[in-house]
This record gives sequence, structure tokens and C-alpha cells, in this order.
Amino acid sequence: MPLDSGFGPLDPTPPSLPVAQIIKEFTTKETIFSEALNDYTWTRTVRVRVLDDNGQPTQGQQYYQVVDIYYNPQGQRKERVVDAPESTIQDVIMTESDFSDIEERLFFVLTDQAASQYDITYLGKQRIDQIQTWVFAVKPKVIVKGHRYFQGRIWVDQREHQIVVTDGKNVPDDLRPGHQDLTLPFITWRQLVDNQYWFPVYTHGRAVLNFSAGKGYLSQSVNMDEMVTYTNYHRFRTSIRVIYNGKDITNQPQKQPPAGSAPPAQPQPPQ
Repeated sequence: MPLDSGFGPLDPTPPSLPVAQIIKEFTTKETIFSEALNDYTWTRTVRVRVLDDNGQPTQGQQYYQVVDIYYNPQGQRKERVVDAPESTIQDVIMTESDFSDIEERLFFVLTDQAASQYDITYLGKQRIDQIQTWVFAVKPKVIVKGHRYFQGRIWVDQREHQIVVTDGKNVPDDLRPGHQDLTLPFITWRQLVDNQYWFPVYTHGRAVLNFSAGKGYLSQSVNMDEMVTYTNYHRFRTSIRVIYNGKDITNQPQKQPPAGSAPPAQPQPPQ
């Protein structure tokens, strides 16, 4: 299924609310989301594959890992590897940046604090399955050496003012010939958990990575596919207090989706 399946046409007309107000409201919700995630455990399943010229998995070239995210008795977040056969990928080397992207950045969170680092531009309105959304382009204002950023688009639910889909890539790539470290573009879908938080449930990335020749290296193109699923969300504790405009909105009830509506349908993982 194409990654853009379920997306209607983009309507560039202005929103009924001021753009600055929309941005403030969804970044506040993102701050709540970020803090709430610290009170949950979940399972992360990663599969990275090399594809052939026809887009089919290359026999034997796969990285696979299943990890439980949990908290120890001291309240520290830990990772427990459940399944991790030895990687059989030969055509590329997975770097520290790849692993840190998987662990920390594939579900991009645009909190109040993070928003100051980005240019956020309104693009229009777009329907995703049963959800009406606003679409924004997001790019870093300045790229600081040693830091990673998201660049792409986000879709914000018009009713709940929460991000439901992100589509882009982590930047910057290392483009030095012979030292290249390239990352896949990806799309991440969220769903409503506990009728309150839009948590990530599925990430998919696919692209041909073109590595230029450098001293002692040959140029090559590698067709890569990456899927990450986030399952088994369970609340571990409740200790969040969120203040917005001077009011404690920690336990503010969330509006329910209108009758007949549903979260954006996730694309089916390719076989």
C-alpha cells in the first residue's frame, strides 16, 4: 500500500483559527505527550532490510530487534532485548546515528521547547481517512554541529490539535565521500492511547541510498526498507502536572472523535 494512501487533496486555504494559536496549542499538546510517554512502557520492534532492484527483500540481508521499554524499581527507564538475531546486512553498516534515530527520533515530538528551533509553516488542510487535519512544513532554523533535527511535514488533527502523522527525515546526513552516513526518509503514524494521548504506532521508511565514491571506496546504491512498530502501551505511573495559560490541565478530559470517525489507517507493512 502506498505511504500516502488515505490522504485527500491538499486545500491551501487559511484555517479558521490564527496559525500562531494552532501552533501554540499543538506544541503544548506535544509537551504533554512527551511527559506522558515517561509514564508508559511499550514494545519496539525494528526490521531493516536490503531490497533488490525489484523492491523485494534481498535473501538474508536483515536487521531485526524486539525491545521492551520498561522501568526498574528505581523508576529509571530501561530497555530489555527480547529478540535480536545477529544482523545479516552486508551492503551497508548501521551506525550509531541509525540506532539513536530508531531509539529517539523516529517519532518526532515538537514540544514548546523544541518548536523554538524550527521554522513551522502552514501549508493547508488535508483529510486523512476520517480525520480532518492541518498540514505544516517543519525545518530547523539552524543546524548545530553534533545535533540531529527533523525536516518534513506534520499533520495536526483539527479537533484535538494534536499531531497524528509526521513525514520527513532526520538531518543532517554526513555527505563526505568515503565517510557517508545517510538516513532514510520515514513516515510515522500515531493512534489514540487510553483515549488521551496520540502515541506512535508505526514507522516506515524506504529509499535508495546513493553512496559516492571516496578514497578506497566504490560508489554504490542500496535500496533500503525500515519498519518500526510500537505496541503494548501500558501506563506505569501517573505523575504529570501540565500548566497552560496559568491553569492546571493535567486531567482535562479529551474530546472523543465524532461518531463514525477513526484514526488514520496505517499502511500495511510490505511483504
